[in-house]
Amino acid sequence: MAESLGGECDVVVIGGGPGGYPAAFEAADHGKKVILVDEDPRLGGVCANRGCIPSKALLHVSKLLHEAKEAENWGVSFSKPKVNLDKLRDYKNRVVEQLTGGIGQLASARKVQTVRARGSFLDSNTIELTQDGKSVGKVSFKQAIIATGSSPIAPPMFRLDDDRVMDSTGALELKDVPKRFLIIGGGIIGLELGQVYAALGSQVTVVEMLPQIATGADRDLIRPLQKRLEEDFEAIHVNTKVNSLKATRSGIVAEIEGDGVKSPQTFDRVLVCVGRRPNSNNMGLENTQVEVDERGFIPVDAQRRTSESHIYAIGDVNGNPMLAHKATREAKVAVGSILGEPEAFDPAAIPSVIYTDPEVAWCGVTELDAKENDISVKVTKFPWAASGRAKAIDRPEGLTKLLFDPDTDRVIGVGIVGPGAGELIAEGVLAVETAALARDMAATIHAHPTLSETLMEAAESAFAQATHVYRPKRN
Repeated sequence: MAESLGGECDVVVIGGGPGGYPAAFEAADHGKKVILVDEDPRLGGVCANRGCIPSKALLHVSKLLHEAKEAENWGVSFSKPKVNLDKLRDYKNRVVEQLTGGIGQLASARKVQTVRARGSFLDSNTIELTQDGKSVGKVSFKQAIIATGSSPIAPPMFRLDDDRVMDSTGALELKDVPKRFLIIGGGIIGLELGQVYAALGSQVTVVEMLPQIATGADRDLIRPLQKRLEEDFEAIHVNTKVNSLKATRSGIVAEIEGDGVKSPQTFDRVLVCVGRRPNSNNMGLENTQVEVDERGFIPVDAQRRTSESHIYAIGDVNGNPMLAHKATREAKVAVGSILGEPEAFDPAAIPSVIYTDPEVAWCGVTELDAKENDISVKVTKFPWAASGRAKAIDRPEGLTKLLFDPDTDRVIGVGIVGPGAGELIAEGVLAVETAALARDMAATIHAHPTLSETLMEAAESAFAQATHVYRPKRN
């Protein structure tokens, strides 16, 4: 971090996460004097420090534990794994330190002035810097980019001031492996961390108030994941809610409301992951012309400008989807606009990925979207049970599906469930973005045997028979 706090600059960026630091770097690469303001000692934001990256390090270990157990089916037996929690925690922390340290080095190489402080607007061209509530300087700027991200929602009924009740940050600290572990919320974060703790030995119970886990994804994509999670977890309760938590010496007592669900139940630890809220409070935005909606999001236009034309907002703080890669793309758009380039954020597809095992990934129009918005689609599916590579790695439960415009056969959506779905979805995103046709994907030669072939064969099904699946034609 630079010793001199504040000063004058062309662009000030508030927030050093996957939106903020790419914005700072892009502006600096184009000759702008940039000051990057972030409260965290290390750049990278929640994603690198307390979210995407540490969770994926732990999920990697979780997958290894699963495969060691499954190897018995292939004629290879291992003794029961011994988990050294201290070493595992050190591994996770080392991954984070290496990545965030590299971001810091890139900032220095680009001559981006980084300031460890909280930034709040005094007016439309000045930011006050504070540390521990004390003013330590000011920044005068020509343009500003707000990239402050989001924070976990903590409903009042779950705030017990007891470290046994955790948010995702607390869960990633991996203080211990609780025998009885309750997860409130069956979304992406809850499922990923639940699978980590289950692999380490916890009896995991998931409570989701909606009709299915991973709401937003098509049911046929979630089905193989749910089947595996039902094997890994103690219980998954949907259409169920936790009405209260109470701290006792024997554990956290949860009052649970749902058909056939025993209540109360006692757990050693509880993870609360029921959503996130934008970090737009206490930023002094009332001292500017920047508008904030009733949920705390900052409305922006296609260039990511706020209602104050020289102040931009990118990432979680401007609305859903709250995804790191969305923020990174918005960073490029915002800086391009500052540079006077004809930029606009108008993606045809933003990929969503659940990094469990199996992974679930989708982009573009889903069947759920099509139904809710009365969009006509043609859907083709290729089951991985017909994939040579999936058979070879003993993972035939996967599925690849494509959604096409029925009149033109243009690809408008892709969904995949199975190992590596998060990597495979990139081809789907490219197909949707470039308005590829079914014949384009089917005629693209894919290496054999690979899981990526499932995209090719799913495309073949749009206008002909897939090579490895036969469906009799109806009269």
